[in-house]
Amino acid sequence: MLKATFFQRPAPVLAPDLIGKKLVRVIDGKRLAGIITETEAYQGQEDLACHAHFGKTKRNEVMFGEGGRAYIYFTYGMHWMLNVVADLAEKPAAVLIRAVFPVEGLQTMALHRPNLAFSKKWLNGPGKLTQAFALDGTMNAHDLRDPESGLFIENGIEIPASLVSTSPRIGLGKTPEPWLSLPWRWELGWQQAKELIEKETG
Repeated sequence: MLKATFFQRPAPVLAPDLIGKKLVRVIDGKRLAGIITETEAYQGQEDLACHAHFGKTKRNEVMFGEGGRAYIYFTYGMHWMLNVVADLAEKPAAVLIRAVFPVEGLQTMALHRPNLAFSKKWLNGPGKLTQAFALDGTMNAHDLRDPESGLFIENGIEIPASLVSTSPRIGLGKTPEPWLSLPWRWELGWQQAKELIEKETG
């Protein structure tokens, strides 16, 4: 398991380090797991793209706690989004988990996403992965450092920094600069993830 101090860092520092870590969901004693391949950072009330920009609300209050908990919210009237709370208490920040490469419990994930075959784009979006992992608001504020919580993050595989690309965050609409163009999105390509995982597992 990852130490608490791993999560208690600013989101732009934590986000790239989450690439390669393993997201785990336990349902009825069965593990669903995926290697994290894409993240986005949202840091503080000064970040005009961050939910904390307007201050603490019932929706975002978990962001104001210490790093290491799940921040799960509903958006567009149809999708749940999984975020990892970052930084210290009262320094609201979070990392959106945008994509994972599934490695355990694929058949169960497929049941959660019916009529969709396994493919390179199977879990390449934040709404897709929460559906596959059966995540919703009931898991909000769960401790991602606790293996008994049913949703946690553990060490995965080492990812060379040279393989991780950076770019601006997605879907920010009319968010003004410099927040619109900050390179706070990190991504490991699907083929690269596949090769690294196969090498790691033999």
